[in-house]
Amino acid sequence: MAQAANQQHFQGSPVPSQSFGAAPPSSGNATTQAAAAPPRQRVRARRGQATDPHSIAERNTGRILALIRNPNSSESKKIQEVDKKRRITMMAMGFSWKLWELAFIVLYALAFYALVIYRSLQLSHDNSHKLFGLRPGWILGRLNDLSDPQWRNFRGNLPILMLVFGIFTLVANTIRRFYHLRARGMSLIWSFLSLCYLSYLHGACIVFILLISSMNFFLVKIFARTKYFVYMLWIFNIAILLLNRVYEGYSFTLFGANLAFLDSYRGTFRWHICFNLVILRMISFGLDYHWFSDQDSRFDQKERSVPIDKYSFNIYLSYLIYAPLYIAGPITSFNAFAMQLDIPQKNHSVGQIAWYGVRWAISLFLMEILTHFFYYNSYASSDIWKNLSPLEIFIIGYGVINFMWLKFSLIWRFFRFWSLIGGVETPENMPRCVNDCYDLESFWKSWHASFNKWLVRYMYIPLGGSQRKLLNVWVIFTFVALWHDLEWKLICWAWLTCIFLIPEIVIKSAAKTFQVRSALGGFIFRELSAISGAVTITCLMVANLAGYVIGPNGINWLISRLLQKDGLHVLCGIFTSFYIGTKLMFHIRDAKQKCW
Repeated sequence: MAQAANQQHFQGSPVPSQSFGAAPPSSGNATTQAAAAPPRQRVRARRGQATDPHSIAERNTGRILALIRNPNSSESKKIQEVDKKRRITMMAMGFSWKLWELAFIVLYALAFYALVIYRSLQLSHDNSHKLFGLRPGWILGRLNDLSDPQWRNFRGNLPILMLVFGIFTLVANTIRRFYHLRARGMSLIWSFLSLCYLSYLHGACIVFILLISSMNFFLVKIFARTKYFVYMLWIFNIAILLLNRVYEGYSFTLFGANLAFLDSYRGTFRWHICFNLVILRMISFGLDYHWFSDQDSRFDQKERSVPIDKYSFNIYLSYLIYAPLYIAGPITSFNAFAMQLDIPQKNHSVGQIAWYGVRWAISLFLMEILTHFFYYNSYASSDIWKNLSPLEIFIIGYGVINFMWLKFSLIWRFFRFWSLIGGVETPENMPRCVNDCYDLESFWKSWHASFNKWLVRYMYIPLGGSQRKLLNVWVIFTFVALWHDLEWKLICWAWLTCIFLIPEIVIKSAAKTFQVRSALGGFIFRELSAISGAVTITCLMVANLAGYVIGPNGINWLISRLLQKDGLHVLCGIFTSFYIGTKLMFHIRDAKQKCW
């Protein structure tokens, strides 16, 4: 009876009997029906349960709806428990694989750096008598590599710089606190202190600095509201930049024979080298004032809160020649400087600033160890590196880039430290280690970060931003090359960087539309990203060596040397090392994301 009842629809109509693979009853042309009906699969079913596809789908849908309506039922909990175990198992498998991969990568990195250190020590010992720029050192009687003039000058003048900035910041902070000075009063204090500092550095050439600065100020004040002001400002400042280089800071005899005696009082430091940073500040003042005056400007102003009285000549001059940032920066906008001159920064406490100085001192000690034991820059400054093997050439090139990073990091952080003590916070120029960048965009954002922010604010966004990114990079990097110096190797560096950057921009745009839908897809995407990172790091080394070390002719020789028979296996090893290094950066990035 129960079986008969289960075989009835709720409407009362009979349910067709199930054949379970047997031939259907004959009616009509049995031969035709047998030929037309496809064979059915044997399905095991419970008593009275329909097994046709429509009934199965309807039954499963009903079960899902029942589970949704009653998630606390025993069946729902059982399914959730099974799904949870499955996800835990998958996560454990992925974690286990990543853990084994990380262990291999760490071991490879240790072996890689052991090889680099061993061969570097050997090279420094074997050829020290042939290298230039080595001076007697203070560590274990070893010679010190002072072949880089920028580092040599900074290191040699470090005691006097610390004394001068210590006195300046003490005087400025004491007067500010005693007289409760704001922007206008502090601008007079810092202008006076900075002019004393510049008089020692540049002697009589301070006249050129004041003259050009005044010309730019009146240009801004007179033409800031005109239609073509932006073009006028850029043309004026680029012309000054180029003329300063062409005429090597000018000679007083150009302005009259009776002024020739002033050429004997040009100070201890070439003023037109430092003036490159002043050019950036003059452009910053002009555009900030222009955007303040032009309320219809399409540029998104986050610093428009600076009142009109802050655009005075006193504050402008103190911004241009602010002593702690005058020689090397970091670079900050006029609006940001004026606001902090009015109200000192409060983001960093006294303890944090002191710890920042301690970290800088530790980095200085590391630099001393580097220059006493590894003569990378001395090799790059001479022609001896052309006699080395491909592996040794790679080690020298890799060491030079790390030397440059540490050098600029020490110089920029030294002046930022004194600026923080003076109450002015600037962007950190080296927020990330040079060995923790696997794409060009992040590298340039973290190499000279304050300059990068300046370029974004005053060039990249006004030129169209991301809508014209492929064209903007050519204009921006060409300007950066000219800003550094009038040298062909810097132009090559800029254009090589653009050539390497454009494919990365295109690939990143395509990757944004790609969605990983499976574990296999995520694995493939991660591997392709690591390969892309290895290619990028290789290109980055080539561009920087061409621009700052061996020049374009040296790069041609280096590439041809690596493509020879004894260099191919070294090239493969370099690429493999960069690939594994990129994977290590992925693990570091994942760990940071979990911590944050």
